[in-house]
Amino acid sequence: MSKAKFHASIISLYPELFPGTLGASVIGRGLRENLWSFDTINLRDFGTGKHKQVDDSPAGGGAGLVLRADVLAKAIDFAAPKGDNRKRYLLSPRGKPFTQKLAKELSQSEGVVLICGRFEGVDQRVIEQRDLEEISIGDYILAGGEVGAMVMLEAITRLIPNVLGSNESIIDESFENGLLEYDQYTRPVEFEGQEIPNILTSGNHQKIKQWRDEQSKALTTLRRPDLIKK
Repeated sequence: MSKAKFHASIISLYPELFPGTLGASVIGRGLRENLWSFDTINLRDFGTGKHKQVDDSPAGGGAGLVLRADVLAKAIDFAAPKGDNRKRYLLSPRGKPFTQKLAKELSQSEGVVLICGRFEGVDQRVIEQRDLEEISIGDYILAGGEVGAMVMLEAITRLIPNVLGSNESIIDESFENGLLEYDQYTRPVEFEGQEIPNILTSGNHQKIKQWRDEQSKALTTLRRPDLIKK
């Protein structure tokens, strides 16, 4: 079997969580068909001392623990040795937002290295020394970066050719043109007294496209005015 073009390396204290949802449905099928691949690296394997310690108290005091720079650096160097040009992302609530645009860019790359943050954060020195880019899936806090890594990989791998089966299905999705997707309908024609809009059963493809464009703009204005401003 040929090597998948896109390969993700995931550094985590809980590698057993993977593939998780990534092993199901069309994404899982793409994984089994080697359209994309991944491996996990257990951060604990690089811990120090008898108990394989990976964290320590924050310098300057404060609550919680911080992932050690020396431990994480060893794991990163193992996952991505010299010459590995894949982007390195640290899942972090203070990171820049993950977007559909970035997902598309990454789907055309050789892959990514994802570091699943834990505790209060990561020693800043390893972020700088290993050229990590902090990235966030939303303005909320999770217990760790594992779920965020799955979100990123699902968004990325579904854009890899042939993973979805039909590449046409991604053309009119939300965010593809900077707008939210229009309302969708299917059979039955009548449901609890409400019918499918007549325009969608008219067969006039030009008017259908115009209706959908108007729907997308109206919905985006209502729900995501920030996208309209952009």
